[in-house]
Amino acid sequence: MDEGALDGLKVLDLTRVLAGPLSAMFLGDLGADVLKVERPGRGDDTRAWGPPFADGESAYYLNINRNKRSMTLDLALERGREILGELIKGSDIVIENFKLGTMVRWGFDDSWFAEHAPGVIRCTISGYGSSGPRAGELGYDFIAQAESGLMAITGEKDGEPMKLGVAIVDFCVGLFATISILAAVEARHRSGLGQRTEVNLHDTGLQMLAAIASNHLISGEPAQRYGNGHPNIVPYRTFTATDGELAVGVGNDVQFLALCQVLGHEEWATDPRFARNEDRVRHRDLLEALIGEQIATRSRDDWIEAMSGAGIPNGPVSSVAEALSSPHAAARQMVTSIDHPTIGSFLSLGLPMRLSENPTSIDRHPPLLGEHTDEVLMELGYDGDGIAALRAEGIV
Repeated sequence: MDEGALDGLKVLDLTRVLAGPLSAMFLGDLGADVLKVERPGRGDDTRAWGPPFADGESAYYLNINRNKRSMTLDLALERGREILGELIKGSDIVIENFKLGTMVRWGFDDSWFAEHAPGVIRCTISGYGSSGPRAGELGYDFIAQAESGLMAITGEKDGEPMKLGVAIVDFCVGLFATISILAAVEARHRSGLGQRTEVNLHDTGLQMLAAIASNHLISGEPAQRYGNGHPNIVPYRTFTATDGELAVGVGNDVQFLALCQVLGHEEWATDPRFARNEDRVRHRDLLEALIGEQIATRSRDDWIEAMSGAGIPNGPVSSVAEALSSPHAAARQMVTSIDHPTIGSFLSLGLPMRLSENPTSIDRHPPLLGEHTDEVLMELGYDGDGIAALRAEGIV
């Protein structure tokens, strides 16, 4: 099959910034026809988030808006909202991250959807959800990382709490939104009806605590920071070789024996302080210091070759430039060139999802602001004079 897995599905992307645009982009990567609706003259906030820029297009925006069309529409105007209603009726999926209650205030409540668009799937992305004492508050990734406990477990043990270097909660919200939308699409095959899905930063941040949350809920003990270490597995951290940092991940006792052999200290594997993982966790400071002393005697490449040959999970701590230019990244086409009408072409991240029968592909460049406004309006039945009138009134 040449078509994408979601070929034929129409997605209306009413979101801005990261989580929503990311979810809509993933649906586009899988073959859906995605229409991004933006404010006239300004567009998505991320269009201005730079430098760097490429011919006026911000690198941030270019990263999360491929495989979409763009039209401008002033939703503050009644006529703009009437056109929005037409767009919704012709869509399969609507993704929005407006302030809580905005769609209802505009008249697009449950009863409107039941009457005019019963098969449409709606995904609402917010900061804190539609219930609870903080419902309706705006959400921001940095604040979500702080409030969820993620920052409290990130950073050096005696250092300050740290956020991750990317907006990881927003990114995961985008993934959860996509999962919920695909689940609703599957349910629609049985019921014939759409439904509303809801994803928010607060719930997602807590979900991302994963095993750390479980550790605390089971033991009652407070979670701690371990720097690059792991709360439940030792050794599982970075070590410093003569010329760089190396990540070593020993997940079981067999791998620990292999590590001891590579390091020239096989006796550590039978030492009662280190023999089992639970022993190593209790004596992590001592063991990690001993391992660190050995790693510091040779180059990173020497250790990578020796550990890889012995089946010990390891890898270099790479810079972003090194990671993007690695032979494996090239073989997997994780950096690709996208043609663009004003830039010419630019390098971008490739596609992380691969389907054997329905290939993912980059068929559309991240659109210029309002690039497809006329095209979309003509699909809705407007002629040239009608489009000109909408432009004269500032509606598009």
